[in-house]
Amino acid sequence: VQLQASGGGLMQPGGSLRLACAASGFTVNDYAIGWFRQAPGKLREGVASIYSDYGRAYYADVVNGRFTIYRDNAKNTVYLQMDYLKREDTAVYTCAAARRDPRLVWRTDEYDYWGHGTLVTVSS
Repeated sequence: VQLQASGGGLMQPGGSLRLACAASGFTVNDYAIGWFRQAPGKLREGVASIYSDYGRAYYADVVNGRFTIYRDNAKNTVYLQMDYLKREDTAVYTCAAARRDPRLVWRTDEYDYWGHGTLVTVSS
């Protein structure tokens, strides 16, 4: 099982980026996939998660309405579309997979597999 996050980079405030979490060794449609981020000097926090059960999506309040998580089953990839980026969105973003839909969406120990992060920097 592997998760490969990509798509990070430098973007101006108000801009957009799309992160990709490519999976191998399992089917993303059968797992919950979550995006987490960690900014310098801060704890890791959950950003968005999409469950296997009907594709329910959950968002942290700080990104709700700006970020969208979705699956592309044909590519076995989960995307995080990030619009209206803010400086405080600067962080390393990591995707994770859970064999069972988490009871507590942001509880990290409910996710079984973790990929490496991709850095997002929002700056003018």
